[in-house]
Amino acid sequence: MEGASSNVDSKKKELTDRTIPEVDSIALEARNVTIRYGDNPAVRNVSIPFHRNRITAIIGPSGCGKSTLLRSFNRMNDFVPEATIEGEILYMGENLYGELIDPVEVRRTIGMVFQKPNPFPKSIYDNVAWGPSIHGRVENLQKRVEDSLKKAALWDEIREERLHDSALNLSGGQQQRLCIARTLAMEPQIILMDEPCSALDPVSTAKIEDLMFELKKRYTIVIVTHNMQQAARVSDYTAFMEYGNLVELGETNQIFTRPKNKRTEEYVTGRFG
Repeated sequence: MEGASSNVDSKKKELTDRTIPEVDSIALEARNVTIRYGDNPAVRNVSIPFHRNRITAIIGPSGCGKSTLLRSFNRMNDFVPEATIEGEILYMGENLYGELIDPVEVRRTIGMVFQKPNPFPKSIYDNVAWGPSIHGRVENLQKRVEDSLKKAALWDEIREERLHDSALNLSGGQQQRLCIARTLAMEPQIILMDEPCSALDPVSTAKIEDLMFELKKRYTIVIVTHNMQQAARVSDYTAFMEYGNLVELGETNQIFTRPKNKRTEEYVTGRFG
């Protein structure tokens, strides 16, 4: 048992210390991924590469499997007892479903922002400090909190005088940026966003989209969205899914102006969905 524990710790460190090369490389990749809930396949043999410092949007009608696929990238589907996965999810060549990989470490390296803002009923400071604190990363915690709020474009709106106010007093858009700051405080390499603007007003949506352009300078971003205009505005690559299948993947401009697949053309022109 002691040897197995040592191997797990060694593998955790390898995942944590891994650095994405300074080139336009593939940071994350799904290879032949099939995800089932019981006997029902929600995602069918999907392969998608996600490039470093780029935004990839996954679009498609409701129930097409895009959120299920997104949650597989940081092993959130582990919390669904009937969910099973086949194929590989690779982070820098390492299979994130390998026997020795710790799911908690995966979720630190690949952070997620959910559809609705979900701040804790704590202060703004405690929301951002929570993740580093429970992982024992308390050195320079004040600076980490401040830096994360700045990266999330929220610091100028709160500054020190509001740090200890309740996060629940923030507007919906501010709460979503707080949740992004909470993710950034864990220093991930990749950020997953599941419909991050669907509950927000247009002004708040614009702020989140502007923020995404800044964040991709440091992070690789994967966003699931029903809003095709948003996908066209913010993403570098777009993947269109239908009935659990990947129908088409390409540069966003090509997908929206010169789609190769007839079903893609019908979807992006609003004929169904």
